[in-house]
Amino acid sequence: MTESAVSATTSHETRTFFGEPIGLAYLAFTEAWERFSYYGMTAILVLYMTQQLLLPGHIEHIAGFEPYRRFLGALGATSPLQIASQTFGLYTALIYFTPVLGGLIADRWLGHRPAVMLGAVLMSGGHIAMAFDVSFLLAMLLLIVGCGLLKGNISTQVGELYAQSDSEGRTRAFNIFSVGINFGAVTGPLLVGLLAQLYGWHAGFGLAGILMLTALATYIAGFSHFPAERPKARDREAHAPLTAKQWLTVMALVIAAMLTTFQSIAYYQNTNMNLVWIDKYVDLDVLGFHVPVAWFNSVDPLISIVGVPFLLALWRWQGARGGAPGALAKIGIGGVIAAAANLLLVVGCEIGGSISLLYPLVYDILLGIAFLYYWPTVLALISQTAPIQVRATLMGASFLSLSLGDFFVGWLGGFYEQMSPTDFWAMHAGIAATGGILAFTLIRPLRPYLAA
Repeated sequence: MTESAVSATTSHETRTFFGEPIGLAYLAFTEAWERFSYYGMTAILVLYMTQQLLLPGHIEHIAGFEPYRRFLGALGATSPLQIASQTFGLYTALIYFTPVLGGLIADRWLGHRPAVMLGAVLMSGGHIAMAFDVSFLLAMLLLIVGCGLLKGNISTQVGELYAQSDSEGRTRAFNIFSVGINFGAVTGPLLVGLLAQLYGWHAGFGLAGILMLTALATYIAGFSHFPAERPKARDREAHAPLTAKQWLTVMALVIAAMLTTFQSIAYYQNTNMNLVWIDKYVDLDVLGFHVPVAWFNSVDPLISIVGVPFLLALWRWQGARGGAPGALAKIGIGGVIAAAANLLLVVGCEIGGSISLLYPLVYDILLGIAFLYYWPTVLALISQTAPIQVRATLMGASFLSLSLGDFFVGWLGGFYEQMSPTDFWAMHAGIAATGGILAFTLIRPLRPYLAA
């Protein structure tokens, strides 16, 4: 969408959303409901597999499970805990890999709106299929394909609400958009986890499916406020090839996005083996109430919501004094904070005994702050500097860093039974610190290619 087109669109808008285009509200709430269903489901996924699905009486009912078990065995996963961890890792890795293909399909054939709608329908079917043992693997497939069509394309529409030169507006938009993500990420584990504890796992999965249908309805309601569809690649009369400078920008953006893989490994282990660790080592009884383990997955996204205005104020204050961190510096800071979160678990493990729930609580608080530093920053950077010809594809490609990170989350989780908890969390602290150091090291060489 050209800058003049954006200006023409916004000039006719009479309603705003906290001063931003009203279309942002519909996109943010669509993402909120979608993330509700996703994070609600993933918050109970590993516990569901280890405490029910992979046990005798259930595992025999999963359609196609024996070939799948042999495949995981080739990857080294044999015990129920290893199968659960590797399944979680593969699922979340593919969830963040398929947006690359979804962006390419939207750019060349479907367009953004049909791709998002089809993705929402498939994800709704996937969540409903999760309510039955027999369709577990089919549910995984539907969720993976549906998310691939939805994720990158809805993020691309956020950026296209703004003029190309409006980098500040775009940064604000992606931080507001991340609030929608984290609203869903907070409420999903709380409600799905509570339903699962009170009425069984499948009640939780059923609620996730209902909220995915709500996401689809929200998106349809906002149609008239979204950016006009750009011509699909097959319909463009002339498509200028990327210049040498643009190719260097693309390479720099890929490097910047892949740097966040280290942070993602340290971050997303909180939805995998961290839940198993909490269930075994943390005292969860508070005033006679047993805190559902899944609730801890609501802490870091809640902090990401509450922290947005404070962090934006901090960056404005730093900018007014000429000291606001650039994009790569923010990514580096996110790595350092994620490392500190994992070191806190190391301290808790060294204390031993029945560990206070304050340790995983503060761990998730720090992870929420780390997320705000590195992930919205990457999305805004791509939206602002990526060449228009490949912007949607690159937006989808940014999720490859999450895909790679989540694959390693599942793979590393397979070592949990073989390592002490202290060593396991120390390893993740080192991984996050490595990502932070690399980001700071690459600031100077990449800066010229990431300027708007």
